[in-house]
Amino acid sequence: MARSPFTLVAAVTAALPGADVTGARALTAGGDGRFDSAVATLADGRELVIRVAEDDEAARELAEEAIALRALTSGVREMLPFAVPEYIGETRVGEARALVTDLLPGFQIDAPHVPAGRGAAPSIGAATAAVHALPASVVRGAGLTVRDAADVRREVEQLVDRAAATGRVPARLTARWRDAAGDDALWRFEATVTLGGAQAGSFLFQDDTEHGPQVTAVLGWRGLSVGDPAVDLSWLSAAPDAAEDVHAAYLRASARAVDEALRVRARLHAELEFARWLIHGESLHRPDIVDDAAALLESLAEGLRADDLAVIAAKGAGVDSALEAVGRVPETVAAAVDTSMQTDAYRPEELWSDDDPSADTGAVGAAAGAGAAAGPGADGGSADGGSGADAEWGAPTQDLTEVTGVRGSSGGGATGAASSDGTVKDGAVTDAGSAESGDAAGLDDEAQRAARAALQRWTSSASDQTRSPRMTRSSDT
Repeated sequence: MARSPFTLVAAVTAALPGADVTGARALTAGGDGRFDSAVATLADGRELVIRVAEDDEAARELAEEAIALRALTSGVREMLPFAVPEYIGETRVGEARALVTDLLPGFQIDAPHVPAGRGAAPSIGAATAAVHALPASVVRGAGLTVRDAADVRREVEQLVDRAAATGRVPARLTARWRDAAGDDALWRFEATVTLGGAQAGSFLFQDDTEHGPQVTAVLGWRGLSVGDPAVDLSWLSAAPDAAEDVHAAYLRASARAVDEALRVRARLHAELEFARWLIHGESLHRPDIVDDAAALLESLAEGLRADDLAVIAAKGAGVDSALEAVGRVPETVAAAVDTSMQTDAYRPEELWSDDDPSADTGAVGAAAGAGAAAGPGADGGSADGGSGADAEWGAPTQDLTEVTGVRGSSGGGATGAASSDGTVKDGAVTDAGSAESGDAAGLDDEAQRAARAALQRWTSSASDQTRSPRMTRSSDT
């Protein structure tokens, strides 16, 4: 049974001796129940978040986040144009590990609702580039993981081999991924400091009447490491409307040499989340997870055209990503789980409009709805000014939010369009494999929710704040 907020905030004084707690309230984003969370209000007006791990894996995540946050010294934080949660302390609630940080204000925007144009998308790109610009010594000094391009490539090869060894990965996907791992052109990148897999929910926004929503804080630091910058952009497969502008802003803000294969690797990393889900089920001896992952992989494979088997090897052929090509989910996935948000929600139509602050704000809601059912062409693939990789691959970004809440949404990746009253409705994804013949693939809503919920159960979040199927406030008033 979940612990009460009063039980949780009582432990804050152990992490922060002398703290005068005057209030307590629950903090939840309808996550997978791996953390109990609450907000403690102090006499001086500060608000702190306490999160308590429900299992050993969650406890390890809290330990990793604690190390990462402490590595972000005041000097490092001054290099960043946004706020980062402050480490307050650690304690135990019974036998469970607990981490206390400060609560950062702001709202989150679910991946399919991130609009194109000014505002959120360029701000996300610039914020991501700022993380990647941090000196590697920040990570090395804290004893965190450091990988170069060869290390990342080797890990991908091992992941593909482990997934293939289960016998549950379609042969065409195995060939696709091995072609990618064998393509030298994809692995000539400069390793950077990364979040280890940023999500849409990693970014907190505050609205600016002139420039639109701006990133004011970044959550989810437990994966802080040096590695492939493409990992932090893989979630954009779930944000078809915004992907182009995020990439363009990222490239403008980056002082590093242009990485022509960045977007290709980002798609590859997103696809491989399905393989990780499969391996996760195998390691836990959970047939239900294994079957669910296998069904998703089958859908992934079925979305590919017959001539796409060597899609990841740069051969100059017009290519669609398997991740982007998925258009349906088998009905034999796990039972649906309620992932509704248990806090106040922003209505999309109440957010800033790109056209005119005084214009009909319903246009924003419409744009958000379009994101959940975007088809080919949502991402023109030219954010880098027509770099060799994108021009050669020509792969548009399509919306996969109906199927996956993988790292592209640490916040859970709920799908569908926001209605005018701020609720989330399940939409439909067009199967890219049959789109060319004009056949729209219908999806069973329960199967869609089940797939998302299953992946949510595995996806690691840095905070229950980051699991948000709507645009949500990260603090209540």
